[in-house]
Amino acid sequence: MIRRLPHVDRVGIEERAATLGKRSIKTTAKQQGIRLAVSMLDLTTLEGADTPGKVRHLCSKAVCPAPDMPEIPSCAAVCVYPSLAGVASAALEGTGVKTAAVATGFPSGQVSLDVKLRETEEAVAAGAEEIDMVISREAFLAGDDTRVQEEIVRVREACGDAHLKVILETADADFIKTSTGKASSGATPGVCLVMLEAIRDYAHRTGRQVGFKAAGGVSTSKAALHRLVLTKETLGDAWLTPDLLRIGASSVLNDLLMQYAKTETGRYGRAEDFSKE
Repeated sequence: MIRRLPHVDRVGIEERAATLGKRSIKTTAKQQGIRLAVSMLDLTTLEGADTPGKVRHLCSKAVCPAPDMPEIPSCAAVCVYPSLAGVASAALEGTGVKTAAVATGFPSGQVSLDVKLRETEEAVAAGAEEIDMVISREAFLAGDDTRVQEEIVRVREACGDAHLKVILETADADFIKTSTGKASSGATPGVCLVMLEAIRDYAHRTGRQVGFKAAGGVSTSKAALHRLVLTKETLGDAWLTPDLLRIGASSVLNDLLMQYAKTETGRYGRAEDFSKE
């Protein structure tokens, strides 16, 4: 079924995405857009040098991104490796910010199904409320769509009540996600638009709303707001909620805060006014 889907009109997609990217967002609307973008952020740290202290610091920032701007909302979630899900969960308890954990051999996915399931179960047991899984890309590229779909079903079962974000698939997922964020490009405007249109078509056919997560390359306020425009124009206002739209990033929050400060004071805030993470 997947292999029989029609090809994407790449030129048309890029042209439409570029046109929507030219929308001018000023003053009050820009402030509103920035606050909305912050509320949809999965603040992420996925480095080999991650420590409990770094994760706790990130959680503190996710809960209160800008102490001197109380109108800025909390982020949607903090995304970490499974081994640090317990640290994040404890730090975020009672705040409303979710704990998300990557799983299934992230970012390569090159581990056995047993390991994928065990890693997912351990992350959920540690307090992860959301799981970001990567599909078996080698199986997909080899044409083994059945294996890809079956693994998604098994991981979904292992999630229990936790939401599942799939990088990159649709069946049985609560969210589909552009990329691991480890490649040189990920959530380009064209890629985002194709996925958003697929979600729209799926919703029309089934009545089921599937969420979208843009991850990889969204590092500026302009890029984040552009992804909101793409979503609004393709799926409508119903998807402009953290329950259905996320932006996975590690650095974009500071740029959003600096842009917000500029709308208030007329000048850019200094980078040193905000923490690095």
